Amino acid sequence: MSKSVGIWVALVLAMGGLFVASLLLGSVEITWEDWRAILGGETEGSAGAIVLQLRLPRSLAALAAGAGLGIGGLLMQTLFRNPLAGPGILGVTSGAGLGVAAVMLSGAGTATIAALRSMEVGATWTLLIAASLGAGLVLAVILTLSWRIKDSVVLLIVGVMVGQITMALVSVWQYVSQPEEIREYLLWSFGSFSGVTPFQAGLLLGIVTLGSLVTALLAKQWNLLLLGETYARSLGLSVSQARIFLITITSVLAGAITAFCGPIGFIGIAVPHLARGITGSSTHQVLVPATALCGAGLMLFCDILSRLPGSAGSIPLNAVTILIGAPVVITVLLRRSRYQGMW
Repeated sequence: MSKSVGIWVALVLAMGGLFVASLLLGSVEITWEDWRAILGGETEGSAGAIVLQLRLPRSLAALAAGAGLGIGGLLMQTLFRNPLAGPGILGVTSGAGLGVAAVMLSGAGTATIAALRSMEVGATWTLLIAASLGAGLVLAVILTLSWRIKDSVVLLIVGVMVGQITMALVSVWQYVSQPEEIREYLLWSFGSFSGVTPFQAGLLLGIVTLGSLVTALLAKQWNLLLLGETYARSLGLSVSQARIFLITITSVLAGAITAFCGPIGFIGIAVPHLARGITGSSTHQVLVPATALCGAGLMLFCDILSRLPGSAGSIPLNAVTILIGAPVVITVLLRRSRYQGMW
């Protein structure tokens, strides 16, 4: 029991420490006097604006995105019983990207982009609705096919193909778009938390929190899915309904994160394996909170690295997540026999 408590305390402390570090580190140094004023409720001045309007929303978005992608990856790996499944495996992330492309590559050029930036709340809902519609379009195709495709592995392959189709559509759209629009879309596709506003960060945090709670409440269903669909049915589980719930939750999480932060790779695949390795458990009552904490901490760490503390520059977030996530995936492949008992 003491070891289990120690693991949870370590996870919480690690995430909390990384969250504080993400607030402290940056190209502009915030003095102790500035921090005292900010903690005392002083919001005026450049220090308060930097922390409350820039660093805090960015850190909250990183925390929420990491937790959401991690839980999405856990659910996908449970559904397909495949250690390499992730939130984007069904093409949902690509579908959300198609929705964002419909806004950024709409043909209005820089006027559309300037309009989006000038109205915080309007831009938030525009991007969220567009990404949700794109993800929903892909989801509708997958759900329609799932009624005829009972094999989850086949459904996994179909999801990959649907994702490739949406990416091809975006590529064609880029080809006929204006250079300014393409530039904005490419910058978004690198993945970043720097453009997330306080309203967007709060909305994203709320969506991920709600999705995490629903996932935790349905933990027993996910445990039954790990036993295999035939055995789960014999225990009274409606597998079709469970699949719809699982895909919907993952789609909402991936769609919201992609809309505000761009497509972020490998976190959804790597984080569930880190949670399993740390906790030594395969039950979702343990894995859901552990995955959320690991995902939040890992994403905060990646964001800190991408910011190049002490420099005004920044490197693409996707480059950092790939450098960290890809070795985890390679390790899983090399030690696959070790993980087979958990599926």
